[in-house]
Amino acid sequence: MNQRNQHNQSAMRLDKWLWAARFFKTRALAQRHIELGRVHVNGAKVKNSKNIQEGDIIDLTLNALPYKITVLQLNHMRRPATEARLLYEEDAAVAKQREQQKALDKASRITAAYPDGRPTKRDRRQLEKVKHGWEE
Repeated sequence: MNQRNQHNQSAMRLDKWLWAARFFKTRALAQRHIELGRVHVNGAKVKNSKNIQEGDIIDLTLNALPYKITVLQLNHMRRPATEARLLYEEDAAVAKQREQQKALDKASRITAAYPDGRPTKRDRRQLEKVKHGWEE
């Protein structure tokens, strides 16, 4: 069998695994995050072509939220989300921290600009008059 076509089941490219585990929609997005230094394997900054194995620990920052996952299985194909969750185990402390950060972000969103929703057309006209000093 051709060496290129034969999949090594004990190791896999990091970008491909992140795509197969459904952390990213495309491999290109996974590659971009790795290049930006948002992905670390076993505490070290890595390249896209880094081969990972079962047992490796991946630290990932996605949408400014931390993830710490342990690779349990390798899969070269993208499968449904329920199956993808079986490929890794997440650190409970980091997951709890991420949920707290999400709750804090949600609570701190400023919605005071329009407390009653978007301004109506009449409200916008009045705002324009005040902003520009127009007379009626």
